[in-house]
Amino acid sequence: MLLKFAVTNYRGFAHTIEWDLTKHANYDFNTAAISEDGIVKKGIIYGTNGSGKSNFSLAIFDVVTLLSPQVRKPNYHKNFIYAGGKDKLVDFEYTFRFADSIINYQYSKDENEILHKECLKVNDAMIFEKNYADLFIDRAKFPISDAAINDLKVADNNVSIANYILATLPLAENHYLLKLQRFVNSMLWFRSVLEGNDYIGFENTPTNIEEFIIKNDLLDDFKRFLHDISGQDFTFAQPKIDDKVIYCVYNNNLVLFDSIISTGTKALRLLYYWLRKINRASFVIIDEFDAFYHYQLSFNICKELFRLPCQLFLTSHNTRLMNNDLLRPDCNFILQSNEIKSVEQLTQKELRFAHNIENLYRGKAFGV
Repeated sequence: MLLKFAVTNYRGFAHTIEWDLTKHANYDFNTAAISEDGIVKKGIIYGTNGSGKSNFSLAIFDVVTLLSPQVRKPNYHKNFIYAGGKDKLVDFEYTFRFADSIINYQYSKDENEILHKECLKVNDAMIFEKNYADLFIDRAKFPISDAAINDLKVADNNVSIANYILATLPLAENHYLLKLQRFVNSMLWFRSVLEGNDYIGFENTPTNIEEFIIKNDLLDDFKRFLHDISGQDFTFAQPKIDDKVIYCVYNNNLVLFDSIISTGTKALRLLYYWLRKINRASFVIIDEFDAFYHYQLSFNICKELFRLPCQLFLTSHNTRLMNNDLLRPDCNFILQSNEIKSVEQLTQKELRFAHNIENLYRGKAFGV
């Protein structure tokens, strides 16, 4: 699981912003939002327009671009570095827990995403560290030759030490580096945009969503999903074996499903696709998840998503979701002024189940 994340000099963040998911209170409601070992598993990130919610979520997924072959956003590199710090590096720091291993992984890139520094510690013990041409590797744990060490010191091709070890050395199945690799490969960031499916991680190639539904015989399930979560009813035509699009039936006429649905239903189609795969995910962020949803639909979707076993977070402007029926105060986060904290951390008031968190938020109880 992800315990902590920090980034410096990235996009709109001139200074270090840190997210600590180990800080939680002892509420006796919505306990499933916190893992058994005390890590926040589910949450919603709020913030005003321009506060950095999308950029912060993208920053967390930078590790996917470094350690995973999975899909990245085509324009991810655009404005990668803070505009006022082009002469500096972007610093990333992750802390993970896998069983008894606490992994701290840090690295730094320049404005062209070239890797200059990389460091990995396990339970506070240094495993490897690269700082430009200086390199240390615990060779008792990783028997790398002198020639390979020298090559890694002077390599100009953006070589990650973690990737090098994973690619060249045999490791036991439960090795912490393999656990890290599997976790990163299973991370997923996505959002619904007018142009289609915008995502990072989890898959190697984009998928035609309606073709996926047809080929996996999910059309009836998709129909039930739309009805149960949004109250919409469609009559779908029985697809042919090679169909790649869904048709609806109206008075014996076939109409393309995509041509008659709202933007919100298109977003639901995307959500349905990921819900059929997301059980295999490790860490998920859905950015602006309810940009096209009615507030009640947003609530229904949250209830569905928060049942999933993975760590999962949403970004939203919809403060109606900021209530104790859905989550708890230590799982509702506010991003503002280069900081991200839960509402529980932003007040000295003791927050209880009966409190209306949204009203407190609107009343500036959390300094927003």
